[in-house]
Amino acid sequence: MTTLAEFLPQHLQQHTLPAELGGVLESVVNACIQINRQVRLGALAGILGEAGTGNVQGEDQKKLDVIANNTLIQALQANPHVAGLASEEEDSFVACHENGGYLVLFDPLDGSSNIDVNISVGTIFSILTKPQGALDTASFLQPGRDQAASGYVLYGPQTQLVFTLKHGVFVFTLNENGEFIQTQANPQVPEQTREFAINMSNRRHWHAPMQQYIDQLLAGDTGCRGKNYNMRWVASMVAEIHRVLMRGGVFMYPQDKRDPAKPGKLRLMYEANPLSLILKQAGGAATNAETDMLDIQPEGLHQRVAVVMGSREEVEYVRRLHH
Repeated sequence: MTTLAEFLPQHLQQHTLPAELGGVLESVVNACIQINRQVRLGALAGILGEAGTGNVQGEDQKKLDVIANNTLIQALQANPHVAGLASEEEDSFVACHENGGYLVLFDPLDGSSNIDVNISVGTIFSILTKPQGALDTASFLQPGRDQAASGYVLYGPQTQLVFTLKHGVFVFTLNENGEFIQTQANPQVPEQTREFAINMSNRRHWHAPMQQYIDQLLAGDTGCRGKNYNMRWVASMVAEIHRVLMRGGVFMYPQDKRDPAKPGKLRLMYEANPLSLILKQAGGAATNAETDMLDIQPEGLHQRVAVVMGSREEVEYVRRLHH
């Protein structure tokens, strides 16, 4: 059984990747092990419920949002190879080490609205190479295709680490000794699926192509798709994407007509890009319904985007409906 500490040096050497990149990944993972301990204790540690604060998106923060965010910031500030970081919970980026070569972006606790009812949540992260010059917001605004690495830790029935260094996807499971042990290599998203995930309560707000698509799925084998589909909805993106990675499916959070100024609800830099890279490395696809997610040029740290990602056949079908 291979531990993460044993796996990383071999993988980095095999693909001539910098050791510093592995060190940054380990800093993120060590912070997530600390977050896992807090998530597991829940009410026993008095950390459930609202924090009484809001984040830059105007959303109410849970106590664990704040704890997870602070834990990651402290761990990354201690790593000399991290030049700066950006968090979904912070107004702007945080400068770390002037000579660092990497930038880290993260959603410290994705799906935190579920934490009080004991449903799976997770941490999502993206690692970028720092461009030349002084650190500023523009340093972070790199297309998803340029990520050096990305991944997530899912705090579910098992705590699992999933990441890519752009040479396949690897899955590790946390053991009783607090070590991540490799349990899977190179999972592949099936090209076809009979499973979809979407918040159906918003149907009346969607644009016509997405309404048409979901109506076709609901028609099952009596409709033009000729097969029956099952619907799933956890309301925790990291859990949804993990299911898609493990057994296929398509996850969607489309643009709707309630606020034309918002092209979507999910964040490009903290959620869509890192998870899109994972799925692409596993043979899946990801788009905002029109453009490949990894080709989008970011315009801001907290940019929102529509999301369609998962099994390639379904993602491409949705894209065709939108053109």
